Amino acid sequence: MTNTGASDARDRDEAGRARNARPRDGLGRPLPYGAEGVPRQPEGVVRAPRETVAEAQQLLAEGRPFHAHEVFEDAWKSGPRDERPLWRGLAQLAVGLTHAARGNTVGGVRLLRRGAGAVEEWETGRGEDRPYGLDLPGLTRWARELADRVERGSAPVDPRAEAPRLGP
Repeated sequence: MTNTGASDARDRDEAGRARNARPRDGLGRPLPYGAEGVPRQPEGVVRAPRETVAEAQQLLAEGRPFHAHEVFEDAWKSGPRDERPLWRGLAQLAVGLTHAARGNTVGGVRLLRRGAGAVEEWETGRGEDRPYGLDLPGLTRWARELADRVERGSAPVDPRAEAPRLGP
């Protein structure tokens, strides 16, 4: 039986994987095809660590934590194996802020705490609290405090106002 109808219009590559070509809003939510979205972050970009931090900080300051998460994800996937837990933890912090801004309390709290734990574990294991200008103790504290506030409240947070400073 052949599948017909609306699913035929889905944007897929030759292997059938979704290309995620739909426009997205500033928090990464898909918009209808043809809608005006915000520019997407290119995927798979290999950046120097300080470039990653600077680009992610810019996106966070603009209230675009979903896009900052994509920058951290690139570092997580392309960086040295021993740094991957750090970049993954930072990506989780950005996604946690994204969920909190979307009003997803459970997801926001869970990812903020998971990211804080990952960053803290990496810092403790390496004995390094300021790699690439990052303030790991400050980020851990920010994430846990935000998770506590999100858990107590039910309204979405303002991602620009709640954006962390990645460094001093």
